[in-house]
This record gives sequence, structure tokens and C-alpha cells, in this order.
Amino acid sequence: MGGTRSEDPRARGSARLLARLAVLAALGSLAVLALAIGEGGLEILVAGFLGLVVLAVGLWWFVAHRGALRLLGALLAVAAPVGVLVLFAHDGLWLTALLLVLCWGAALACARAALRRSRPRRTTPARPAARPERPFLIMNPKSGGGKVGRFDLVKRAEARGARVFLLDPSAPVDVAERARRAVAEGADLLGVAGGDGTQALVAAVAAEHDLPFLVISAGTRNHFAMDLGLDRSDPSRCLDALTDGEELRIDLGDVDGRPFVNTVSFGVYADVVQRPEYRDDKAGTALALMPDLLLGDGVRRVDARIDGTDLVGQQALLVSNNAYVSPDEISGAGRRPRLDDGELGVLGIRVEDAAQAADLAVRGTQSMGLTVRSAHRVEVTAEADEIPVAVDGESLRMPVPVVCTLRPGVLRVLVPRDRPGVVVPIPPVRWRRILDLAFGRR
Repeated sequence: MGGTRSEDPRARGSARLLARLAVLAALGSLAVLALAIGEGGLEILVAGFLGLVVLAVGLWWFVAHRGALRLLGALLAVAAPVGVLVLFAHDGLWLTALLLVLCWGAALACARAALRRSRPRRTTPARPAARPERPFLIMNPKSGGGKVGRFDLVKRAEARGARVFLLDPSAPVDVAERARRAVAEGADLLGVAGGDGTQALVAAVAAEHDLPFLVISAGTRNHFAMDLGLDRSDPSRCLDALTDGEELRIDLGDVDGRPFVNTVSFGVYADVVQRPEYRDDKAGTALALMPDLLLGDGVRRVDARIDGTDLVGQQALLVSNNAYVSPDEISGAGRRPRLDDGELGVLGIRVEDAAQAADLAVRGTQSMGLTVRSAHRVEVTAEADEIPVAVDGESLRMPVPVVCTLRPGVLRVLVPRDRPGVVVPIPPVRWRRILDLAFGRR
């Protein structure tokens, strides 16, 4: 269902050059280390490794405990990197350590650039789209800190022939039902200026009636708009699709009959967002609850069956509409290069003590505490009749088992022809692939 950009010989040549530079920089870091073995090279390695471990342990104690142990964790998290730097300065190793970091940093930068250029970029194919005659848009004036008013979206939409329905926070309305009514009244396009949760509900109605759907990036983070390649800094540019647009066919997630465009979260995060105080104080609420949710009386584990494979005892489980390129979605930094691959992304986390936290910090995606998969069906269970679930950031409770699936290609998204586009994600570095690029055959 996807398109590819034809392979450019110049890109292939630059990828090979960058791969060779990456190998050269990696060898340079080894040379720096070898020359410094007698003068503290081994000390640099050991100190750096121990500093990373102590930092991870400190962060775990800070998050998972209260009182004196939390204070000690904060001190360790700060003292670990500072202590390593002081040690290098005291022993006269700072220059060697700096050279080592620079060489290794250059190796990673060149390796990532080589991997980016080495393969054709797969893009969701865009199709010509007719101009809608009766577009209907739902706008939330409170979303994104008031972007609807700040960017004058109502007047700009009406100038392009759209009918606008403004949500009233004091009078909640069923947006899906309102969208269905608009379809019954003859709307030939549905759109939303608001958060991703509202986007998903109206998108499902558009998919149900095979109508184009317009995403206006007027939410707070606009993850869905970002992965569609839309302009998040100026939501008014999304309205250009009404007069000069093209269409993308993408997937839509489903969790027990409720649509989602980004993610469904279970476990710790879902528990935290259930609290009413979370909206006003996210960090404070999370820190207050984490000790109980991770180790105390509020510990809740979830199990999942992923396309027939069992994943048990997870503290956090995230299921996404198409896979993110890395587990960075936990921090909100993840990206999906495609929204039409037809598979769910699955990220599971299980860290129960400081040793496992250190293992995760050292080994990353290879850690036993982290599971990264893709799937067509995910069934989540727990030792309860119902569990908290966060669907595109919205707090819900659902009876178990909770089943997540994907509806491939059901959503027709209208996007402006002139848009920023999807940022190419940074791929994970695989040195065997780098060596093949540098010295192997095509």
C-alpha cells in the first residue's frame, strides 16, 4: 500500500562515503583508547560505565521510592555524571575522554546519516483529490491553549466554504454523533481542529461513510498531524487542503470498538492519567503516584497476547497505530514514518528494581525489560474486571480482555499539497549494516 522513492545513485554514493567515515571514526575512537590504555584508558571505560549504572540506579530510586531513598536517588543521579567529570579532570584524563567522545559521536552521526541515505524512502502515496463542496469542521476553542482563536481558524475556514461547529466546554456534546448528523445533512468532508482524541472519534465517522477527513493541528502536541507531515506551528496552513489538497489512505486503530489514531496505553501511564489532578500538574502527579504504582499497594501488572505470543507482567504497555521507529514514544519524541503499514506497534516495559533499571540504561532495546514488537492483534488482560486505559491521551476504563486491532486503509485524509512533510526518523545503528555499506556489494 506504500510508495517508494526511486534509488538515487548520488545518494547511494554518499551513503557509502558516510559509512566509510563512520568506520574510520569508530577506529579512531579505538585508537584513542588503545593509546591511552597505559595512561588511563581503562579508567575512562570503567568510570563511564559505572557512572551510567549509578545514574540509572539513582533515577530508579527517585521515581520508585519516597522519603530518604528518593532524596538519595536524586543525589546519585546528579552526582554520577559530575563525579565522572571531576575524576577525569583530577587524573588528567579529560582531553582523552573528550577525544573519545568526539570520535564516537562522529562515528554515530555518520552511521545514522549513511543509513538514512542507503535505502529508498518509503512514503504513503498521495492521490489527486477533488475539492469538497460542503466541508464540515468541528473546532475546540480551548484546545492547544486557544489556537482556534489565535489563528482565526473559524473565519479562514468559512472563507474556504466550510461550515464550522464550535464546541462549548460548558455544554459537552457527542462529537461523533454531531459528525453523523452533518453527514446526514450533506457534508462531503469532516474535519477537526482539536486534540487527537477528538480527531479519532470524528475520523471513525468519516471512515464509516467513506468521506475524506481533514486534520487541523490545533491541539497541544499534535502527534497525529506530525506523522501526517502537517505544519504544527501554523494550523491555518492545514486549511489549504480545502482548496488545493491531495488524499492519503491510512490505517485507523480500534480498541474494543473505540477508534484511535495514535496510541492506547495500559498500566502505569493509564493509571496516572485517571487522576483529575494530572491535567494541572503532570510531573507532580506522576511523582506522587509512581512509588505505589511501581512497587507499593497500587502495583498493577497487565498481560498481553500478541498475535499468539504471550507477554506477561508488564508495568506499562503501549499499543500504537503503526509502529514508532524507536521506543522514544514514551518521552513523546517518537515518530511513525508510515501510517499505512497495516500493523500495530507494541512496546512493553517491565522494570522492578534498580538492577533492571541499570540493565535498561546500558543495553537499551536489547534489555530484557523492554519489548518492542509489531502485531495485527493485541489482547490485554489483568487480574481485574476492568482496567484503566488511555486512548490518545483520554482517560477511560474498559472491561477485560481489551482487544486492539487495526483497520488498514479505511481513512481518507485530505492534506495540503504544500506541506512540510514527514521528517525522516533517525534509524538505529547496526554496525554490520554499516560495514556492508562501506565495503560490501550493493
